Amino acid sequence: MNNRAVSTVALSLFFTTLLSAYAPPETIHSQGIPEIPNPLIDQVNRYTEFRTAAIDSWHPSKKEMLIRTRFADTQQVHHLKFPGSARRQLTFFKDSISDASYQPSAGNWFIFKKDNGGDENYQEYRYDISTGDITLLTDGSSRNTGGKWSHKGDQFAYESNKRNKKDMDIYIMSPANKKNELVAEMEGGGWQVADWSPDDKKLLLHHYVSINESYLYLYDLETKKKTLLTETVKEEPVSYSEGTFAPDGKGVYTACDRDAEFLRLTYIDVSTHKHKYLVPDLKWDVSEYELSDDGKNMAFVVNEDGIGKLHLLDTATLKEKPVPQLPIGQVGDLHWHKNNEDLAFTVESAQSPVDVYSYNLKSSKLDRWTESETGGLVTTNFSEPELVKWKSFDGKTISGILYMPPKKFTGKRPVMMIIHGGPEGQSTAGFLGRLNYYLNELGVAVIFPNVRGSTGYGKSFLKLDNGFLREGSYKDIDALIDWIAKSDKLDAGKIMVTGGSYGGFMTLAVACNYSNKIKCALDVVGPSNFVTFLERTEAYRRDLRRVEYGDERDPKMREFLEKIAPRNKVDQITVPLFVVQGKNDPRVPVQESADMVEVLQKKGTPAWYLMAEDEGHGFRKKKNSDYQFYATILFVKKYLLGENT
Repeated sequence: MNNRAVSTVALSLFFTTLLSAYAPPETIHSQGIPEIPNPLIDQVNRYTEFRTAAIDSWHPSKKEMLIRTRFADTQQVHHLKFPGSARRQLTFFKDSISDASYQPSAGNWFIFKKDNGGDENYQEYRYDISTGDITLLTDGSSRNTGGKWSHKGDQFAYESNKRNKKDMDIYIMSPANKKNELVAEMEGGGWQVADWSPDDKKLLLHHYVSINESYLYLYDLETKKKTLLTETVKEEPVSYSEGTFAPDGKGVYTACDRDAEFLRLTYIDVSTHKHKYLVPDLKWDVSEYELSDDGKNMAFVVNEDGIGKLHLLDTATLKEKPVPQLPIGQVGDLHWHKNNEDLAFTVESAQSPVDVYSYNLKSSKLDRWTESETGGLVTTNFSEPELVKWKSFDGKTISGILYMPPKKFTGKRPVMMIIHGGPEGQSTAGFLGRLNYYLNELGVAVIFPNVRGSTGYGKSFLKLDNGFLREGSYKDIDALIDWIAKSDKLDAGKIMVTGGSYGGFMTLAVACNYSNKIKCALDVVGPSNFVTFLERTEAYRRDLRRVEYGDERDPKMREFLEKIAPRNKVDQITVPLFVVQGKNDPRVPVQESADMVEVLQKKGTPAWYLMAEDEGHGFRKKKNSDYQFYATILFVKKYLLGENT
């Protein structure tokens, strides 16, 4: 063969290799992750094309709405003129929009929030409908959250840490002229504006101390006086949700667990502070509620063992009204139109992604506003959830949600165990999105455990993992592994554990304590040591997290947290570990992940590391989450299924 022929063959091989591997986004940094072959992307591509839709705001006079969905890389604001109409995109940013709301009287513009690269320092912007002009309303650097419109519609109250980057103070802005005024200096990061009084002279403030303890205050904008509406209970703190004023201003609607295990829909008399429980016999949490503008109807959602069920209550008679029949799954994002007839909400199920619906009380008509794309996949064949329960080390019953692969996969199936974050969170029955690939194409069963400390099962269960009780939640996972070993359809020899945020910490803890019982682990933005995490997380979050995890400044607690830290027990990890992290994460700083990977790589344990420069606490850009998905599939195939990749 002559030199020219050799050069041609070499060049051909070079381009063949180049075209057979996927080039990750420029902002992605990886270690240990093999090249992603393009044929894999062709196989899984449809599973990356699921879309969702969330309602943000009804127009104040028209039956039109703003929603958020993704057409390109991130979620943006879109306008809908009627159910099923074309989604007209209004914002075009490289980062996702977090919410949007019409000015509530004329609706000539709306305001929305956006951060930068996942840093969660949200800024407020105004979008003018007539011109399309976008105007920054806040300082461009501080963290600005929440927000409620005044009834007159000329002012917007919100929270910001602009003063010192630590405390969330109360501000009022006039979006029309960009004027911002600090109206109340607060202490701590747990303050929220819940509502305006009907005369716009007072604010209802919510003070979150922990998942088990919160308070409601009235703040007089003229006298600057703050009055506690919910009494302090020293024996047992009470949890209150944000709350909303009744139209006459004489009472406040909220949900609380006072004298009960679960959050009950509650009316509080403003003058006497007396509590009235509106639906006292419910044995599950009221997870969301929304009062109609005229105050005559209350829509609320009850979380029944991980399933969200819609209810409608006549506030005068306290009798429930008929509701539309909806798929079994989740209902949320309740929004009443100002006509007091149309209630908008989102619905998702195992076989349908999150979409926007509305229900008219007078006509009993249910309208579907969006029908999100599913990559051309027939989702009616997707696996349905199964509620499973097992006994833990102390006799407590722990539950989880199991999804089994299609029947074409025979024999005992490998298991992907996904632990929720929070830790005050809950895995609920809903649409699995990309996870359906593991079920449908690889035959991997997926189980979501709700270990002690999860919400939805009463406040006593919620407290079982606090502080020195942390390791009890690890043992719940150990008991689940034993339960899997007794199953006739699950393979205890092929278990992968994964989770995000606190679920990532749990993943690391399980890998440390039970490496002999699992095959591999995937940690997404999880802390590796609560001591360094609490010292590194943003100041506005620190005290809120100390209530749950323990105060690292206390010598005994610090000693305990160091003892259980996965970072300090890394020698006990003997299974392959994949770690995913965003560089701009304000909650779990990047060093928490980098530390773990560095030590594992030095000791020779297989460790893959994926870090994105333009992400924060989890990946929100499609191009980045796609790469994470591709890499995870390779990890699952190699280390859980034992395939050559």
